[in-house]
Amino acid sequence: MKKIMTNIIAGLAGAVALNIIHQTIKCFDDDAPRVDLVGEEVLTESMLSLGLMPLTGNALFAATFAGDIFSNTLYYSTIGFAKNKFILLTGTLVGLTAGIGALELPGPMGLSDAPVNRTEKTKLLTVALYTIGGLVSAISLKVLRKRSL
Repeated sequence: MKKIMTNIIAGLAGAVALNIIHQTIKCFDDDAPRVDLVGEEVLTESMLSLGLMPLTGNALFAATFAGDIFSNTLYYSTIGFAKNKFILLTGTLVGLTAGIGALELPGPMGLSDAPVNRTEKTKLLTVALYTIGGLVSAISLKVLRKRSL
């Protein structure tokens, strides 16, 4: 149980770092990826398919933000399955995979990919943000594992 909690805490660190950087960059750079808009589209379409009235405004943003933190925490926590000597490599690969997925999956899922594919810079930032999240999770995991020895 301790290992699972350590993995989740490290995953949360990466998810929070990803979102803090994302929210900051989008305030200053018009080419910043808008993964949040893809998330809002997913939530809105999901609610409509369930016959529910979709959220709007701050409620939509908050629900999407919470879902993003939750899902990225779980995803980044999988880095903890790697052996210590492969943690940084695993964090990098997990982050890269998430970033590439964020670029490639919206279109085939019937979602707009414009928020993450507008420009080459947008694409690069999308992959970079997720990779940073993976690395923050990996570094957090290394620190947490050392503290528990």
